Amino acid sequence: MITGSTTAAIVARGVGKSFGEHRVLDQVDLSVAEGTIFSLLGPNGAGKTTMVRILSTLIPADAGEIRVAGHDVRADAAGVRAAIGVTGQFSAVDNLLTGAENLRLMADLRHLGRRAGSRRVTELLERFDLSEAADKALATYSGGMRRRLDLAMTLVGNPRLIFLDEPTTGLDPRSRRTMWRIIDELIADGVTIFLTTQYLDEADRLADRIAVLDDGRIVAEGTPAELKRRIPGGHVSLQFSDPLELQRAAALLDVAPPQNGKLALQVPGDGTLASLRELLEQLDDASVEVEDLSIHTPDLDDVFFAVTGRSNVQPTSEEVLVR
Repeated sequence: MITGSTTAAIVARGVGKSFGEHRVLDQVDLSVAEGTIFSLLGPNGAGKTTMVRILSTLIPADAGEIRVAGHDVRADAAGVRAAIGVTGQFSAVDNLLTGAENLRLMADLRHLGRRAGSRRVTELLERFDLSEAADKALATYSGGMRRRLDLAMTLVGNPRLIFLDEPTTGLDPRSRRTMWRIIDELIADGVTIFLTTQYLDEADRLADRIAVLDDGRIVAEGTPAELKRRIPGGHVSLQFSDPLELQRAAALLDVAPPQNGKLALQVPGDGTLASLRELLEQLDDASVEVEDLSIHTPDLDDVFFAVTGRSNVQPTSEEVLVR
């Protein structure tokens, strides 16, 4: 049996879920430390949204034990809901209300009371740079403003754990970076983030740990750096100004010279400081003149392709509908 932990925001063991004869989740284990960002990646249909729905008590698991924010999701679903917030892929705001009215509605649903609710609405409007647009109709809001309002509504109840389901889908680069800044601030405040995203660079930028879900199973897990180090394809690119120096380096390092006439060699490497030092010592001992070098390591797209056989995450049409 899973016991409570002061450092784990989520602990899940052996989670299984089927819809009819289709097995969506198969013995999934997850552990998410408090105050961190955990990103769940996977192709469309891998089971990501189903996992989020189970963790947020929207649907029950068929098997497994799960504790979220210290509460058993079966025995104390109300305790889980009181501790979490969920922001779905699409902004779940009321277009007939202004930004401030949307937040006041959420404050009322959270039973904050008139004075405390008004204070919380003001705080969130200021925090998310929405004060000037507070009394404007949502039809005037940009996509980035709507996403900020959506997340602000999730924060009305001061959740300890937030599920973000593709929070930057459809946003322009500036709005994406604004959302990243807000997420960084939430982590600095001690909030735990469970993130699903179709943008691998976003997971690389934000996540402390990443798990890749494919066909209902976790096929890889670790920090972004750990995952990238497991994948072959890293190399050091050496640039030369003299063709003779290139030939000497190719012979020394047992690397085939390029056939395109470029004065560059790609030397396989794992990207570690030790391997780079060894390479430089070999070149220096042989007095080989290198004009420039750069280190290339596999990115998360390479990791995703290697562990799932697909080159990128596809957006899901499913939407988490609760907060």
